[in-house]
Amino acid sequence: MNIIENVYDIVIIGAGTAGLSAAIYGVRAGKRVLVLEEKAYGGQIINTPEVENYPGIAKISGFEFATNLYNQAKGLGATVKFERAVEIKSQEAATTGIKAVDDGTLTELTTVTGKVNVVITESGEYICKSVIIATGAKNRPLGVDREKELIGVGISYCATCDGMFFRGKDVAVVGGGNTALEDAHFLSNYCNKVYVIHRRDQFRGESRLVDRIKSKSNVELVLSSKVVKLLGTDSIEGIVVENTIDGKSSQIACQGVFVAIGQMPDNERFKNVVSLDQYGYIVAGEDCKTSCEGIYAAGDCRTKTVRQLTTAAADGAVAAIAACE
Repeated sequence: MNIIENVYDIVIIGAGTAGLSAAIYGVRAGKRVLVLEEKAYGGQIINTPEVENYPGIAKISGFEFATNLYNQAKGLGATVKFERAVEIKSQEAATTGIKAVDDGTLTELTTVTGKVNVVITESGEYICKSVIIATGAKNRPLGVDREKELIGVGISYCATCDGMFFRGKDVAVVGGGNTALEDAHFLSNYCNKVYVIHRRDQFRGESRLVDRIKSKSNVELVLSSKVVKLLGTDSIEGIVVENTIDGKSSQIACQGVFVAIGQMPDNERFKNVVSLDQYGYIVAGEDCKTSCEGIYAAGDCRTKTVRQLTTAAADGAVAAIAACE
């Protein structure tokens, strides 16, 4: 009998709401669960100052919500390692008898037969029967010249993280969804002036959020417009916006630009084992099953129409139950 370390029943890639919810369901089903996270637990929700749309919780900060979820998963017995998963390989098991090792302590004998998945990280490899990909999505950039160069000196993707640096200054928020509207409201409490720039003539976000920013005297809506140029040498001094209807350009003086135009997945590293759609999302239905047996996708990284906190948690539960089977 070969002794192989780092063997788990389920390996979850991503410690956001979907991944941690999956971990909770997995360990409660008696499975050995490993969660791999390349940065910090919590995902995008950790930067949200107030969560008011999660059933059963009237109001909570995103950080507190994520921390509670993380502590719950850890408390139930999930192992969390901060490593970036770079690849998944599916192969036939090389042995049927495997001694599982966790944090240097030998646990019960685990039998693995048939096909297994190997999750490769920058630090090592982990063998498991099932993988749940819950990598979420990352902020979509504006796509204009010098954007990357000006990150941290005027360009930001997190109003709650960086908003206080712009107290008393003029800023622009780019986007038309809930995140952009929430960012604009948050910034209006600290900044002198907040311009909200959206490429369409109507917002995609909730009507109550639209009404809330319209009631703020220091918020100005710049609709049917897109940012085409960033002004300033060492930091942001303004932007050039172009009207999407008549093509006319105008300048807006500001010291900060908060980009909230949606998200994009980070799934290219898994395209060798699962199918991706044209936008890079993992093709998976409400059952969270991918094109590869034993590999599931949960949360914002998969194809779906609604990407919310509740649907991420639901995906985590569905994927974990399927993985346990």
